[in-house]
Amino acid sequence: MLKEYEHLMQPGRTRGEAYERLSEIIEVLRVKCPWDRVQTRQSLRKDMLEEAYEVCEAIDTGDVDNLREELGDVMLQVVFHSMIADENGEFSAVDVINEECEKMIRRHPHVFLKQEAKTVDKVLEKWENIKVQEHKEEKHTDRLTSVPKALPALMRAAKVQKRAADIGFDWDDSRGAFEKLTEETEELIEASGEADLERIREELGDLLFSVVNVARFLEVEPENALERATEKFTERFGKMEDKARLEGKDLSEMTLSEMDALWEKVKTEE
Repeated sequence: MLKEYEHLMQPGRTRGEAYERLSEIIEVLRVKCPWDRVQTRQSLRKDMLEEAYEVCEAIDTGDVDNLREELGDVMLQVVFHSMIADENGEFSAVDVINEECEKMIRRHPHVFLKQEAKTVDKVLEKWENIKVQEHKEEKHTDRLTSVPKALPALMRAAKVQKRAADIGFDWDDSRGAFEKLTEETEELIEASGEADLERIREELGDLLFSVVNVARFLEVEPENALERATEKFTERFGKMEDKARLEGKDLSEMTLSEMDALWEKVKTEE
């Protein structure tokens, strides 16, 4: 171990020391490591996204040890991006942290300014109103376009629909949403009989958007619902394959009707 880096081997005893240790390690890597030295915001973008999803995975599985590790990876990304900005003379990690502190104070006047907000709904209402003021949203459409395009499509659709509904552009009840779902399904079926791929894509998008709308009325997170459906499908597929192997068969060599029969057996045993 090089003597100049010996101090980096010792864990920080306070939050400040731990942050300084991480920051200095990245500073060293930006100079000494060929890979870290050439990284840019664009090259790190996918890593930031992946690390955030890995945090969510650790939360979903309840794996606290993994959560601690993945939160560290997200923190690494935050420090790394802040350092790149600092190198470009744009802003520093101190600016990032202080700006977030100011934002939290502004958006919690019921805590820091002694303004009353006795319920969760009132707190959220104040939060949204302050966000609108901060972002200088002059038109209602600004509330929709401010939803990040980088969000997963189902999640973004739900947020856009919620913001439109907040100003009254919404069905009176879930019946309208279900009727729209049926309408869009029929339009997709009609489009599928044509050779116009663009129209098929458009109608499929409309159908998915309508599904999200139904989910909103039913108070179900569409992203979470689809995740659970995919997980259920994967588990059932695995059980189906296990049954096939017990019968000395390989799924790739079975007919669709044979696989369907095994699939139904798995479902009835659940």
